[in-house]
Amino acid sequence: MSVDFPIGKVIPTVLEEEMRSSYLNYAMSVIVDRALPDVRDGLKPVQRRILYSMFELGLRPDRPHKKSARVTGECMGKYHPHGDSAIYDAMVRMGQDFSYRYMLVDGHGNFGSIDGDPPAAMRYTEARLSRLALEMLRDIDKDTVDFYPNFDESLEQPRVLPGRIPNLLINGATGIAVGMSTNIPPHNLNEVIDALVLMIDKPDVTIKEIMKVIKGPDFPTGAVIVGRDGIEEAYNTGRGRVVMRARVNIETERNNRQRIVVTEIPYMVNKAQLVERIAMLHNEKKVEGIAALRDESDRHGMRIVIELRRDVNPHVTLNQLYKHSPMQATFGVIMLCLVDNEPKILNIRQMLGYYLDHQRDVVTRRTQFELNKAQDDAHLVEGYLLALDHIDEIISIIRSSANDQDAKEKLIARFGFTERQAVGILDMQLRRLTGLERDKLEIRYAELKKTIAELQEILNNESRLMGVIREELLAVREKFGDERRTEIVAGEDDIDIEDLIAEEDVVITLTHTGYIKRLPLSSWRSQKRGGRGIIAMSTKEEDFVEHLFVSSTHTNVLFITNRGLMYRLRAYEIPDAGRNARGTAIVNLLEIGKGERIQATLHVDELDDKHYLVTATRNGTIKKTLLSEYDSKRNGLIAVTIDDDDELVGVAVTNGNCDLIMVTRLGQAIRFHESEVRAMGRSARGVKGITLERNDAVVGFDIADTDKDLLVATTSGYGKRTPIGEYRVTSRAGKGIRTLNITPKNGYIVGIKVVSADDEVMFITREGILIRMEIAGISVMGRATQGVRLMKLEEDDELIALAHVVTNEEDE
Repeated sequence: MSVDFPIGKVIPTVLEEEMRSSYLNYAMSVIVDRALPDVRDGLKPVQRRILYSMFELGLRPDRPHKKSARVTGECMGKYHPHGDSAIYDAMVRMGQDFSYRYMLVDGHGNFGSIDGDPPAAMRYTEARLSRLALEMLRDIDKDTVDFYPNFDESLEQPRVLPGRIPNLLINGATGIAVGMSTNIPPHNLNEVIDALVLMIDKPDVTIKEIMKVIKGPDFPTGAVIVGRDGIEEAYNTGRGRVVMRARVNIETERNNRQRIVVTEIPYMVNKAQLVERIAMLHNEKKVEGIAALRDESDRHGMRIVIELRRDVNPHVTLNQLYKHSPMQATFGVIMLCLVDNEPKILNIRQMLGYYLDHQRDVVTRRTQFELNKAQDDAHLVEGYLLALDHIDEIISIIRSSANDQDAKEKLIARFGFTERQAVGILDMQLRRLTGLERDKLEIRYAELKKTIAELQEILNNESRLMGVIREELLAVREKFGDERRTEIVAGEDDIDIEDLIAEEDVVITLTHTGYIKRLPLSSWRSQKRGGRGIIAMSTKEEDFVEHLFVSSTHTNVLFITNRGLMYRLRAYEIPDAGRNARGTAIVNLLEIGKGERIQATLHVDELDDKHYLVTATRNGTIKKTLLSEYDSKRNGLIAVTIDDDDELVGVAVTNGNCDLIMVTRLGQAIRFHESEVRAMGRSARGVKGITLERNDAVVGFDIADTDKDLLVATTSGYGKRTPIGEYRVTSRAGKGIRTLNITPKNGYIVGIKVVSADDEVMFITREGILIRMEIAGISVMGRATQGVRLMKLEEDDELIALAHVVTNEEDE
């Protein structure tokens, strides 16, 4: 059977396109009008309409509750033409202390429970706005937000509430849209407002700085958050996983039996189902050792008691419960919300920023509204004052006029009143003609002029505007702020390994062929000058100890190679070994390139921008670079560019105001101020520090402290110390002055150290013999002397290095 349709009524269309268009319209309707909160007030449309309906009904905190059915009907009939159950459920949730961190509805009656009990029917319960909810609606009557028509265009409703509290962050949001969902955790009001104030004071604040104020989510049920990685990821990217655990106490009974008492459970966990799950785990033998299970919760608080058998370790049982029951749950953070009616995932800084933008707009519009009103009132008062100056003539004009319109026109024509002023004068009561009333008008006019000036200043001065927002936020904090409920503890991945390692002084040695080890400083005993020493480590015949220094287990150990590259280890990462052990190959700890070898080492606590790393090479080149430029987890940084025929001989950390000293193999020394060496980049080559004679080379470099001595040691075991004051300060790049007379007896200089009389040093020979010596036992001598014997050497052995020992009492 064929049906004839009128011509022009049939529109051919492709089914796929029609389905795509219809589904897209449906999806956007759900996203914008139902499921997702607005970034400005943190409310979904149904929540916003409920609060506005209650505000219009006058359900303020200082007035009696009204039936929930009345609120539901008011909202459904005027603004939200959907099912009454959806409206009632949304209102109930805003009044549950276990769902909302800061309740917006003050409920009366059965509003449900944390056990999953449903609320009573809306005809039995009552509700009104909470005190905090009034802050969401404050100033809504001052043109602070836009309004738009309701579903039948008979009324108008707000597009967004003024939201004088950061509701989106303090109460969070949960919603499922089409193809997307949101799950924003609640936070502490004090912390969020502190972060907003921080953003006002420091607009370029970083997320890392914000996280020092906002520690993490703060759930209404309290409990414990385990680990900070998920929080950090969520705040930086808008997505993350927060692990929550129940708060428990382990109690001991009189008969020495122990029990686990749960006082707080993770957010959105059903307490009755949790108890049921624990009982099921016991019956299924997945959790052993439970003797009894009771829910002793009452109106004073939560208390789930898990009695244990005598032979059970409570911590083992607790870990089993965390693993198999909702006593440990995960909150998947998705910080998705509407920004200009578009769904966007925001990080914590963006959320705070959009809220401040909204408050800037609200306060600006409110100030403009108040300014317009003040200007209108001042205009009217000006008319009153002028009228009082000519009151007799004005009364005569009014009496002679045929009607109000005639009187108004005559007043405007005679005195130049505006229509607003003329109407106000005609409406003025006769008692306003007294002298006392004139005084009041003049006082009122002065106050209005002052108010107008203040409001104009707020509108014209951005910093003043933000200052008003700041003051109002702090007032909200003072009125409604409370302490954090949710505790944040370190997770297994957050535990810093340094917290598990005792801080102690250690000796670190590195051999010529690249074997490194760490051993306690207490392994060495102090000896007198001329002693024979003890074995520092076992070495092969072709190997010898090349580097030795003392540091703490928690310090950064920097390794600079002969090619000028820097590598970094924490001291505790260097394997501990016995005194006679050879150690671990450095290539197993550092990714050192082919042909590279460790040429210099340094230990520092922190790589900051207040200190410099100064390097010196064998050919007399010196370079200074900010220490912070080396603060990188990446190994193999360029520390200094080294020529092919040169190598590194020393490094030092300075504060920018030090004297430096360089000593050569043939006994020359030069002292100059570090200001003569300008700061350079990491990869720079440096400048000349000392001019060398033929066959000479730099063997030592240090900071020249005038209160200390310069210790020099030679290949034959000789040495001496000379006061730094005997070395005059000269210009950089000079030839220097004599510091030791070089003879066949004492040999060439192998190393130097700047020391004090209370210090100790270690000397190491090519054969691995080590001796620890007090500086006080070494003679103080003039510059141009040969020195005294410091160490007896075996035949064919020679001194190759010395290191400064830092005692426990000394401040490095």
